Amino acid sequence: MAKSKFSITKLDAATVALTEQTDHRTLGVWAKACAERVLPYFEQERSDDPRPRQALVTLQAWIDTGIFKMAVIRKASLDSHAAAREVGADNPARSAARAAGQAVATAHVRTHCMGGAILRLAGRPPGDDRGGGRRSGDRCRRGPRAGLAVPTVGGVGESRGGVRER
Repeated sequence: MAKSKFSITKLDAATVALTEQTDHRTLGVWAKACAERVLPYFEQERSDDPRPRQALVTLQAWIDTGIFKMAVIRKASLDSHAAAREVGADNPARSAARAAGQAVATAHVRTHCMGGAILRLAGRPPGDDRGGGRRSGDRCRRGPRAGLAVPTVGGVGESRGGVRER
């Protein structure tokens, strides 16, 4: 299996500051929007595997209620990443499943929202605008707060154009 083309382990100070200043659930909404843009790539290839879609359902439940259960979030994220590993080759389907896994993990760690955005960029084939549209309504493209562009991390952007625990 090919090694990932980027890393999100080193985010620049401006990106970290942005995630600290933005409402946590807003980051979840943004990460979900990013993952949803490319999820069809996974679903076309693996229509019988609901795990990445379920991760986004789990994220939406947290967004709606603010109720955080680590076991539920962790399972949804790990299940989506397992689905990505089963795809095998580094391709849009695998990146889409990883984007969903990163997106749901935003409920646990704010900076995981960046994974959904970065994988959204990596998850689209060259020349395909589905994952990176420039329409004004594309919440993922605009960033977690209106007017902010998706940051460049590890060259991907350049190369491809209140929580409660119960």
